[in-house]
Amino acid sequence: MSLAGFNPLSLGGSAHHGYECPDSFRRRCVAFAPAQLLPNATRTHVEYVPGGTTLRLGDNAASCARPAQAVAASLCRVALRVPTSSRSGVALEVWLPEEWPAGRFLATGNGGVDGCIKYEDLAYATANGFAAVGTNNGHDGATGEPFLDNADVLEDFSHRALHTGTVVGKRLAEAFYGRAPAYSYYLGCSLGGRMGIKAAEVHPGDYDGIVAGAPAVDFNHLQGARARFYPITGAAGSPDFIAPGLWTGLIHDEVLRQCDALDGVADGIIEVPGRCHFQPERLLCAPGEDAAGACLTARQVAQLKEIYAPYTYPNGTLIFPRMNPGNEVFAVQKLLAGAPFSYSQDWFRYVVLRDPAWDAASYTSALAALAEQLNPFDIRTFPRALPAFKARGGRLLGYHGGQDNQITSFNTERLWDRLAERDARLRDWGRFFRVSGMAHCGSGPGAWVLGQGGGAAAAGVGFEETGNVLAAVVAWVEAGRAPAALTGTKFVNDTVSLGVDFRRAHCLYPSVQTYIGGDHKLPSSWRCV
Repeated sequence: MSLAGFNPLSLGGSAHHGYECPDSFRRRCVAFAPAQLLPNATRTHVEYVPGGTTLRLGDNAASCARPAQAVAASLCRVALRVPTSSRSGVALEVWLPEEWPAGRFLATGNGGVDGCIKYEDLAYATANGFAAVGTNNGHDGATGEPFLDNADVLEDFSHRALHTGTVVGKRLAEAFYGRAPAYSYYLGCSLGGRMGIKAAEVHPGDYDGIVAGAPAVDFNHLQGARARFYPITGAAGSPDFIAPGLWTGLIHDEVLRQCDALDGVADGIIEVPGRCHFQPERLLCAPGEDAAGACLTARQVAQLKEIYAPYTYPNGTLIFPRMNPGNEVFAVQKLLAGAPFSYSQDWFRYVVLRDPAWDAASYTSALAALAEQLNPFDIRTFPRALPAFKARGGRLLGYHGGQDNQITSFNTERLWDRLAERDARLRDWGRFFRVSGMAHCGSGPGAWVLGQGGGAAAAGVGFEETGNVLAAVVAWVEAGRAPAALTGTKFVNDTVSLGVDFRRAHCLYPSVQTYIGGDHKLPSSWRCV
């Protein structure tokens, strides 16, 4: 289906500017006929969902692990499949809340290499008054197997699926409400962060504001960087394999011992990861000492030196920056688990080598070079400038956790430095915040709850711009208030009902969070310098 053939003026629909009784909204929802508006699309759902419902998602791919979703706002759920070529297409859902006072539209991203709609983000968006769209990014399920020998699916994954969903979602919203969205936004993290930056690069008119968390940029090299850990660690149980308990106990504790107090406070948070240069040789067993959990063998120490070092080609050229120190508790679940990192394994099997039987233990840096050479549909996503997005008045807000266990935050610093080299006024339209103590997109020992999506990240912080990253970009776009800092919240045991443990204002890059004295759990005890 060619989007160029759509005529938004032909979509019809009548204007509905005010609120109406629930039964009237329900009738209008079930009578909505998107397949008539988009004749090449296939309708899968049009249903009224009352607020407070737990929506069952029985037709969702099991590997996406989203069998149900709690929905707070009353809404009209529209689900379609839209072809993008003779052998590819996009499944998308547009959620249209009953109350749409500000006319805001939000597109949501994906993760990993998956085709999983983030229903939690659709629920989060509609609870805050946005009409929202999510797509399967061009394929169903959490693996990259559909990429094999299908360049059309790859093109969808690179950029076309999100753009298709955004165009369709806006036009369905206009037909349903009788008015076009007043403002359009994007929210995503990890792969979703890359998707947002790619949209700013190749579809700069799609969004007024973009939130891009922990972005998987320099994508081809990222896949190589994550694939390299398995050949270093070896399989679980192999000689000199470092067991999970050593990572989460001995090694993590030693990283904190060396680096935690560099900021003046020993609190389990490495406030400025760039200052931490872990020296694993301090864990080397003394001659005659038994390596039984209290120390490491020489070969294990050699592993650590390689794991914590920047990843380079044999000639010394950088492939990817070093791993975040302090990420060990979560990194041992994937990067350091003694098993192939599934996203990277899929990328090399189904895209780079087109060999489903490829053994991830055979990975070398030559494959990182090959992946970068292939770079399908310029998925690399590592711009030096975003001139068209800037020119249209777009606003880009980035964040990244300092103890990220899947994508090092040093690479996002590298991206922001590239942009700043070309644009001395980058802060006028693009701002980046380092979130100390955050793992990958959420969780961790720091004040990591920023309203960055559905689930626990949304709970308890409300929709205030100082403590909510989506509200912050809205305030920047609609009122011109650029965020000077982002205040994160840490709940006791990451449980909202137990109350707030502490809050911390995360600094605008490249400012550094600096302890100035007093109770370290008070925001006033820190200053951005």
